[in-house]
Amino acid sequence: MNFIISGKNIPVSDGLRTAVEDKLGKLERYFTPDTDVHVTLSIEKERQKIEVTIPVKGNIIRSEQTSNDMYVSIDLVEEVIERQLRKYKNKIIQKQQAAGNFQKAFIENDYEESDEVKIIRSKKFDIKPMYPEDACVQMELLGHNFFVFYNAETDQVNVVYKRKGNTYGLIEPEV
Repeated sequence: MNFIISGKNIPVSDGLRTAVEDKLGKLERYFTPDTDVHVTLSIEKERQKIEVTIPVKGNIIRSEQTSNDMYVSIDLVEEVIERQLRKYKNKIIQKQQAAGNFQKAFIENDYEESDEVKIIRSKKFDIKPMYPEDACVQMELLGHNFFVFYNAETDQVNVVYKRKGNTYGLIEPEV
């Protein structure tokens, strides 16, 4: 695996580089040697964050972890990516997708899908036409992180969501 390590507001010391390569090096058993692993280390106030992006054919495996200690963040991100890979592996086999970036042993090995997706609650509600700004206000009143609404401007179902820094995002379908 080829590690591409960069830092934002933090110099990438030899100790950090070694920790990243050692911890994420455990993922080598899943990938071919020519797979690129993009790692960005950053510090924002007291938060130490690591972002890992691994492009594989047609998809991206990505995780971002934050803690008060960069080495803890590195440990957390490796665990999350490994869990994602086990889930993704089952999808590759089910859809018979190209597995070019993965080792043959990983694809042939059986893994139990411990984090099976289960829908435990279903809701139905009246959906009224409103503008995205009104949907943001409604979302705030409900105390939710997102809100599904019928956009009065486009006559389509949209989603507004809360972003970091008290900003909002709008998801619109592409037709």
